[in-house]
Amino acid sequence: QVQLVESGGGLVQAGGSLRLSCAASGRTFSSYAMGWFRQAPGKEREFVAQINWIGGTTYYADSVKGRFTISGDNAKSTLYLQMNSLKPEDTAVYYCAVRKSLTITIVLTDYDYWGQGTQVTVSS
Repeated sequence: QVQLVESGGGLVQAGGSLRLSCAASGRTFSSYAMGWFRQAPGKEREFVAQINWIGGTTYYADSVKGRFTISGDNAKSTLYLQMNSLKPEDTAVYYCAVRKSLTITIVLTDYDYWGQGTQVTVSS
């Protein structure tokens, strides 16, 4: 069983930065991909970024490209999301997820395990 615990959310002013963390336990992740999603109030959960442990291939949603950076520490089984130049529209609950495959996908149902989420609020 895989367990994912996000942390690092909070309240920040527009233009500021936050770094989210996702601690994973229960399995090794060397053959997996991990991603970040977010869900704003009244909206559907959407893809933010994905990284593959092997090779470090990354993929970003257009809305965050150039502002957010996904990274991971395989030895610590921890995923990160560095968020810079935050905008009010980035306000959402952010979730990390694990996919038992290395292929790139933005589809929620392609991910196998999910964390409980961490709130990010960006004030204008």
